Amino acid sequence: MALTGRAALVAALGSLPVGIWEPSWTGILAVNAPLAVACACDFALAAPVRRLSLTRSGDTSARLGETADVTLTVTNPSGRPLRAHLRDAWPPSSWQPGTEVESSRHRLTVPAGERRRLTTRLRPTRRGDRHADRVTIRSYGPLGLFARQGTHKVPWTVRVLPPFTSRKHLPSKLARLRELDGRTSVLTRGEGTEFDSLREYVPGDDTRSIDWRATARQTSVAVRTWRPERDRHILVVLDTGRTSAGRVGDAPRLDASMDAALLLAALASRAGDRVDLLAYDRGVRALVQGRTANDLLPSLVGAMATLEPELVETNARGLTATALRTAPRRSLIVLLTSLDAAPIEEGLLPVLPQLTQRHTVLLASVADPHIARMATARGNTEAIYEAAAAAQAQTERHRTAEQLRRHGVTVVDATPDDLAPALADAYLALKAAGRL
Repeated sequence: MALTGRAALVAALGSLPVGIWEPSWTGILAVNAPLAVACACDFALAAPVRRLSLTRSGDTSARLGETADVTLTVTNPSGRPLRAHLRDAWPPSSWQPGTEVESSRHRLTVPAGERRRLTTRLRPTRRGDRHADRVTIRSYGPLGLFARQGTHKVPWTVRVLPPFTSRKHLPSKLARLRELDGRTSVLTRGEGTEFDSLREYVPGDDTRSIDWRATARQTSVAVRTWRPERDRHILVVLDTGRTSAGRVGDAPRLDASMDAALLLAALASRAGDRVDLLAYDRGVRALVQGRTANDLLPSLVGAMATLEPELVETNARGLTATALRTAPRRSLIVLLTSLDAAPIEEGLLPVLPQLTQRHTVLLASVADPHIARMATARGNTEAIYEAAAAAQAQTERHRTAEQLRRHGVTVVDATPDDLAPALADAYLALKAAGRL
């Protein structure tokens, strides 16, 4: 139950003449008794809240930055019309800052025995599952003096998926893949190490590709054509430890790593390779294996949606052992982690030979563009100190990358906007060189 502002206003306006002309208990009673009776009648005529039936329908998933519409159906089984204000509560990250009140509150009128639908539009600001909270309804009487109020639990979950902003780079990477495959209208053969077919020699072909035995059996010169390896295994390993929680710009490093992993998976599946995903810190957080090309991206996006960085040090030995069990045959292991010196030197380097002796290893890391801007700062003493600190951080990062390269690891170090295309280029280069 709740008194409305209208009832308070009527009481205040009625008390004003009483205070001027007849300031006594009799005067106050003369004003408030009719008001109390009107409030009681208003309460009795308001539709009961607890008898309402509420159901939900609508979107169950949305990409980060997009909208999701959730429909709430309100059924009024009573014999009184419902005049109500309704608040559909969701977690604060379900809306852009400052838009919660406008998006979650609704006015509705439901005649007796009928139903109405309301749409709550969500625009989440974080990945993961967003669970609907309580629906609060305030039902008013015809005079608007008194209201019934109650809450209903109407469960619903919207899963917020990674945005996959690097999708825009996929056409250009696929064009490069077709060039490697020899499927473009240029007079160059496809690069790679797998024999594809024989064809007649064309001026400009590499003479080392001439097949002399086939040439001897026919009247024209025959050359071998090649294509990149197919049906190779790629294991993408996401480090979800404390270093992935560091924010670069407006998002944690883990989000940029996920975006790069999605572009790589989309490209590799088009190239005929098999892609698996492992997310690990001190235990397996997500594992996607054995998906077909059509099911791969939806499975990866669904597994990544609920991943959050854990504020623990990643167990490099456990990660290595799990990766070796997940990829028993020779594979390309793509490790998305940080290039910070301490975690690499104390955690990864001692166990790295276990990976490199059986697999090709590619390490991709998110660089902070703010450090690059600091390194070029000048003008005052504070800027000079910032530039010196940034230069020292960059030198340490380059030294760590060089240590990894000496162990045979391909290293990609790029800013969040450049990491996904850089990782795709590194994959294409390894494929062209026959190192998968």
